[in-house]
Amino acid sequence: MDLTASPDTRTELHRYAEALLADLAAAGGSLAGTPPELADVPGYWLSPAVDALNALMRGDDALESLGRAAQRDSQKTALFLCLALAVAGQGDRIHASWFGTAFGELSPDRPVTHGQRALWLAAARGAYGPAGKIFVLRKLDAVSLFSGRSSGSPEPAESAELAELGTSGSAATASNPTGSAGSGGSAGFDPGPWLRALTPDEPSIVVPPSLTDFPELAQLPALAQPVHSAAQLARLRSRCVEITSARTDREHGGGRLVNRSRTPAAAWAEEEPLAVLRRLIGSGGPEGPMSSLTGHLLADLRPGADPRLTTIALHVAAPIVRDAAENLARATQSAPPESVTLPLLGHDVVLRPEGPDPASLSAAEERIVTEGVPARGLPWAAHTLIAVAAVLVVTAVLVPLASPETALPVPLAAAVLGLAAAAAGGHRLWLRRRQEQADAEYVTAQVEELRELAENAVWALHEYAREAEKRARAATTDLAELTRLLRRGPRAG
Repeated sequence: MDLTASPDTRTELHRYAEALLADLAAAGGSLAGTPPELADVPGYWLSPAVDALNALMRGDDALESLGRAAQRDSQKTALFLCLALAVAGQGDRIHASWFGTAFGELSPDRPVTHGQRALWLAAARGAYGPAGKIFVLRKLDAVSLFSGRSSGSPEPAESAELAELGTSGSAATASNPTGSAGSGGSAGFDPGPWLRALTPDEPSIVVPPSLTDFPELAQLPALAQPVHSAAQLARLRSRCVEITSARTDREHGGGRLVNRSRTPAAAWAEEEPLAVLRRLIGSGGPEGPMSSLTGHLLADLRPGADPRLTTIALHVAAPIVRDAAENLARATQSAPPESVTLPLLGHDVVLRPEGPDPASLSAAEERIVTEGVPARGLPWAAHTLIAVAAVLVVTAVLVPLASPETALPVPLAAAVLGLAAAAAGGHRLWLRRRQEQADAEYVTAQVEELRELAENAVWALHEYAREAEKRARAATTDLAELTRLLRRGPRAG
């Protein structure tokens, strides 16, 4: 194709194509006046494609223009017509083969093109009716994203609707190649990213009512896993109910893709049909980065995404969501452990249904006694004072007897000092005794508190076991409802 040979013709063609798209988006599929005669650029697909679009919008025969455009670039021609008719609200005029040619093949190993995403968005919004949505669902189903996922053959209802789409429009007999359903490699998938997309902000620890007074028990893996699994399954079911019960916005009458926000063309999202159309005709600038199929599906599953896209993404992710839900339900069925080790007052105690383990409880009590009574040694200072007092008293008695001429103040002073030393020593012994009594009372209180905590923890485990039965029944109900919602799938309309 040599566009440089006719720059004026090329510029005029692009200007007219952009004006035509703007009219289609604004006028709701009705074109006024007679289309101008456009000079044909040899080898370039756009001129006959625009002629075909004008003919289709007016109900005229477009077969000759379609044939010329398809010979030059069948994929771009099909994409242009599918998106332009969707923007005009005339998506039911397309032929099924155009959609297949425009959409091409999806693969988990290749990014989704902006054109594929634009068709995906348009079909999800109802631009091509139920059959267009079914076509996209089948294309997505044909990609083996998850282990054990197979595309299968279409249901009779799907085939009928696709046949209806294939006979719509005035150029239903146009011959264009259609894409066959491709499939990617089948591999096991980690459900984590999909569950986080569906139910973000999962709490790391869920404390059941029975363990409110013992949050340490709620952190033990054997007790925490069933509780967390039941809570996650309940949130997953609630999210699936929200997705499948969301009412489609009926403001898009007939699936027409209007620029409702009057956003300037330069600010349109990369994958919006109008933005893709402008790039297709050479007016939209370079393409931005493309995302993978998994990336689009995860983004569509997150809260706040377009509910019509979320419904389709949930249908595609249904196998892994169902498997994850079954695993969560199984986790809630696990029986409580026969014994758990819980730190009480800093000491590990083994708890059993019949009560605290005697050996571990006794060992904990011994450690409390050992650690609760500090090693203070003998009261040597008090004993020394008492000994000094005895010496001074004896001195005060014997000195006058041995030396009568000794002045009276000397034995009196010795006696007074002895009494003072005896009082000080006795006071220190009294303080020591009070400390020992306080230590004994502290140890007794700690031992009693340990036993009480151990007994209460055992009762909490009994209550946890009763709650476990209720959780298991609730999880079974949640799984059944979630499975029903996933099996029902998205509505075509």
